[in-house]
Amino acid sequence: MQVSVRDNNVDQALRALKKKLQREGVFREMKLKQHFEKPSVKKAREKAEAIRRARKLARKKAQREGMSL
Repeated sequence: MQVSVRDNNVDQALRALKKKLQREGVFREMKLKQHFEKPSVKKAREKAEAIRRARKLARKKAQREGMSL
C-alpha cells in the first residue's frame, strides 16, 4: 500500500492512509487477531456476517427495483 505526501502535508497523507487501511479491513482484522477465537465462535460469527451481508444486499436490490418502477 502506498500513499504519496504532497507539499509536505503529512497529516493529509496519514488521513488517506488510514482511510485505505479502513477500506481494506486491516484494523478489523487486527482487532480480531488480538485474542484467540474458538473455531465454533468464529464459524458462528462468519455465518452471522454472511447473513447480514445478504440482507443488506437484498434491501439495496429491493430499494433499487422499487425506485425504478
